[in-house]
Amino acid sequence: MHGRHGAGAAADAVYDLLASFIRLNPRDMSLTSLSALATLDRTGPRRITELAASEGVTQPSVTSLVASLVRAGYVERRSDPADKRVVVIAITAAGSTYLGARRAVTAGVFADAVEELSAEEAAILAAAAPVIERLRDLVEGQRGVARDRK
Repeated sequence: MHGRHGAGAAADAVYDLLASFIRLNPRDMSLTSLSALATLDRTGPRRITELAASEGVTQPSVTSLVASLVRAGYVERRSDPADKRVVVIAITAAGSTYLGARRAVTAGVFADAVEELSAEEAAILAAAAPVIERLRDLVEGQRGVARDRK
């Protein structure tokens, strides 16, 4: 961990772990597309502009990405129930299945690695899960603030 301590060491460890997971993923879909699918799965239907903001890419890029995901059957365009003139993008059952399969592969590798941890290490990891989720939310919030400043 590069000789760092405390929060810096934790940040390095999380970064390195994420990089390992990225390398494990099959290359059949871009990371941005995969991230967009995960966002739609987690947050529900979103407008193109909202999806572009959450993924940190331009609206034309998301429009192209969505077109590709629609062709693959992983997302669909729907009318916004609150305003029928507005179109939202929603994950389909096929998209959820695909995302679940991708997560299962990565989770399987992760679970195998966790099995190698001592009972104490596994307990610490389990206790840290809510903190890791909170960290994800904070990072996503910071991305939103950075985009708003542009």
